[in-house]
Amino acid sequence: MATTKLKGNTVNLAGNEVNVGDKAPVVNVVAQDLSEVQVGGEQGKAQIVVVVPSLDTPVCAAETRKFNVEAAKIENAEVVVVSMDLPFAMGRFCTTEGIENLKVGSDFRNKDLANAYGVLIADGPLAGVTCRAIFVINASGVVTYKDICEEITEEPNYDEALAAIKDATSTSCCGTCQ
Repeated sequence: MATTKLKGNTVNLAGNEVNVGDKAPVVNVVAQDLSEVQVGGEQGKAQIVVVVPSLDTPVCAAETRKFNVEAAKIENAEVVVVSMDLPFAMGRFCTTEGIENLKVGSDFRNKDLANAYGVLIADGPLAGVTCRAIFVINASGVVTYKDICEEITEEPNYDEALAAIKDATSTSCCGTCQ
């Protein structure tokens, strides 16, 4: 079972562990307007899936703002920030913060993404929400980068994640070779 830490204390993660080289599971999350947003699989463009516990925390808000700015600079890529927040709260956050260059999606209904990608916190005070993680998926639907942040309360390594998404958008590889 995969783990992460919350304020130094180990917490277990539930769900199917997805690794680099795996086909990214296709799941739907709920957009601000209650429509569905498909994440994973072959989309014909690179995807960066930014998983956060809640947009209503300073670290998650800062991370989302950072990816909103950087997403505008990357062609042929889509950024989706996923949390367990209700779609209405996500919409309010995006409006208040001026988030326009990425999509947000809530996994509150069935926790499909959390379970399919192995990022559901299984125990501890945040049990039932997602940990902090980043997955980069190339245009062919293959996971090319994965970062389950070691400490939930800390921001991810932006430079690594952004380099991975740039690599995923600059290759002509179809994703079937390893």
